[in-house]
Amino acid sequence: MAYNTNQNQVKAKKYLGQHFLNDESIAQKIADTLILKGYKNVLEIGPGMGVLTKYLLKKDVTTYVIEIDTESVEYLQANYLNLAPRIIEKDFLKYDLNQVFKEEPFAIIGNFPYNISTQIVFKTLEMRDQIPEFSGMFQKEVAQRICSKEGSKVYGILSVLVQAFYEAEYLFTVPPNVFNPPPKVESGVLRLTRKEDYSLPCDEKLFFKTVKTAFQQRRKTLRNSLKTFNLSDNLKANSIFGKRPEQLSVQEFIELTQLIEKDA
Repeated sequence: MAYNTNQNQVKAKKYLGQHFLNDESIAQKIADTLILKGYKNVLEIGPGMGVLTKYLLKKDVTTYVIEIDTESVEYLQANYLNLAPRIIEKDFLKYDLNQVFKEEPFAIIGNFPYNISTQIVFKTLEMRDQIPEFSGMFQKEVAQRICSKEGSKVYGILSVLVQAFYEAEYLFTVPPNVFNPPPKVESGVLRLTRKEDYSLPCDEKLFFKTVKTAFQQRRKTLRNSLKTFNLSDNLKANSIFGKRPEQLSVQEFIELTQLIEKDA
């Protein structure tokens, strides 16, 4: 456990997008979002001074942290002695986590830096076979976008790709005043729970490409936004191509991908 509670030890760095949470009850609430099923290891991204970490260490899992900020790493090493061997001083986005977890499953949690939060989600999707659960804090509008359903103005690439593999739940909102320094916007905490069957009944690469291409021109119908696919006139006559991407559910995007596959 921490023996030094001096919050001034580490200065938040703007270029790293750091906003240190200083509300213990919210930190505990975030730690408690983990259901702790299907894995024995948890990886916290960007622990800072360990306000969330201390609650994870109380749980019946093995906690690892990954932190790019040397000052934060030194603080954690000095204050969380039992965690020291499991502090990974690396960039989450660039580091090969198999060096730590091999093929073992693990959960991800964190108060994510706003500037890389979507990239963290995309890396999680790439590693979905090993990540049955993911929870953490984002800029509120990003958290809402990830969890939004078709028909919403904020429904987009991230919503569809995440929800193809995970159940996404928006859990609660966090005000700016509980951070040092306070961000200019509200934050939102979400939980992603991997679906029992998360294999897609279509070509996954084509699915990703279809979703991304469709939303690049989200105001256009699919007939226009998917022009680069050189689809047959017969296929484009299908009523689904008269819709805009935000009108399609995840299941309909899967069905669309299947149609495109057969058209090849």
